[in-house]
Amino acid sequence: MSEELAYSIHLGSDKNKTTKAKEIAKNNPSETTSFSNNGIQNSTQLSKVNKHNLRDYDNDKDNICIIYGTDNLYKDVQNLYLQEFEQARIEYNEKQTREDRKINDYFKHISKDKQKDLACEFIIELGDMDFWNDKDMTYRRRMINVFKEQIQDLMKIVPEFKIANAVIHFDEISPHLHLVGVPIKDNYKKGMRKQPAKSKVFTKESLQRIQDEMRNCCIKSYNKVYCENSLLKKKQKGRNRDINIKDMGDYREIKKQLKKKEERLKEANNQTKKIEDKSKTINEILENLKPTKLNKNNKLISNEDVEKL
Repeated sequence: MSEELAYSIHLGSDKNKTTKAKEIAKNNPSETTSFSNNGIQNSTQLSKVNKHNLRDYDNDKDNICIIYGTDNLYKDVQNLYLQEFEQARIEYNEKQTREDRKINDYFKHISKDKQKDLACEFIIELGDMDFWNDKDMTYRRRMINVFKEQIQDLMKIVPEFKIANAVIHFDEISPHLHLVGVPIKDNYKKGMRKQPAKSKVFTKESLQRIQDEMRNCCIKSYNKVYCENSLLKKKQKGRNRDINIKDMGDYREIKKQLKKKEERLKEANNQTKKIEDKSKTINEILENLKPTKLNKNNKLISNEDVEKL
């Protein structure tokens, strides 16, 4: 019987603008640096996402894998703004007769604009806590190829979404992909002709289509990479995702307990090695004992070996 896997693709929204959401963010069990459905509205929030996604806060670089962009997500988004908007900014400024209406830095300009998000983040995950619980790191890291294909799939499905950075986290219960980019539309009549356009690119209808297509692409990639014939679990009614990372418990606490167990196991292994070394020494002493001249049933042992024993 084919195994069924849950699939999650979650796009950050703007709910953390409220005071209540900001309070929830402080105690977020998944330990993201912002609310779990966060939209990246400004450079401050982008900096927090950078620290979380690249594990700058605990310097845990061994358990992440950058598969798109660099180890500086913040800089990647800045560079994306230059690449995508610089020509439109120059054209816009050339039409302005007043200096105070010109835009010097579009990245900073959008960061101050309360009506627009500076960037967006997708979180993609295949398989839930029960599925990944008994899988070793070698098995988990094979998801790198699956997630690489998910990036290529998303580029084809949503060409207006320009990706800046993508990193896989392996230090939580399930390996999952954090993908940051900017949704863009061209041919605006007001302001710059090219602008970030989250609400135009990601509508209720387009998100439904994106989820459906990305789900199918992901299970195909998984079956190809793992040589499996797995199926997807049915989507939960009324939700645009099957599972939510924030519902998976306090991963830092789990991580802490796991570390303690690893330390105890290491100590036990060290003790076992010491016992094995001592047993080996004792066996060598016993094997090398020589019989006495008067009675062959008695063995001679040196004072040095007596001390060892």
